[in-house]
Amino acid sequence: MRIVVLRPEPGNAATRARIAEAGMAAVAMPLFAVTPLAWEAPDPARFDSLLLTSANAVRHARAALPTLAALPTVVVGEATAEAARAAGLNVVAVGGSDADAARRELDRLGLARALHLCGRDHLLDPGGPIAAVIPVYASIETTDRIDLSPGDLVLVHSPRAARRLAALVADRAAIGVVAISPRAAHAAGSGWRQVSIAATPDDPALIAAALAAH
Repeated sequence: MRIVVLRPEPGNAATRARIAEAGMAAVAMPLFAVTPLAWEAPDPARFDSLLLTSANAVRHARAALPTLAALPTVVVGEATAEAARAAGLNVVAVGGSDADAARRELDRLGLARALHLCGRDHLLDPGGPIAAVIPVYASIETTDRIDLSPGDLVLVHSPRAARRLAALVADRAAIGVVAISPRAAHAAGSGWRQVSIAATPDDPALIAAALAAH
């Protein structure tokens, strides 16, 4: 049984390194490549907070983040929190679920004018506590095939990756899926040998679920 990692670099290598630390080997089969988008940082005075749901947003917005550093920052996931703190941002809350949970966290904190920096394929649109959404990176499909073998266990880090996996794999009965969230598991569809879901939506929990299912 192989553990297959679909996420783009540099996250793919980080996941495989964590799996290696646990005494297992993993195979890289990235379905996307992350590339920066051209954008301009808006006037921070228009906003009362910053919302980040991916470490990729931090990575590709980093040059402009000093102009936004005074805004309290709400993030999804510890990896995003670590990247945001390293970039000098003031992280006031870490959502432990998904983008919808981050919106609820903004409401809980009384933040009503958030700037959301995200990927081009994002889940949240302006409305409610989110005043503006600016894509700062894109995940580009890089392959039209995936070379899985019977018994493989595939790690799915996002609903979009799950949908792409489902589109590429017709014979699913011998393939297992470990999803980072219920949303990602649902996006993968049915017919897999097994579908497991990480206890929390982060890489360490996803890997732990994979090792338990291995």
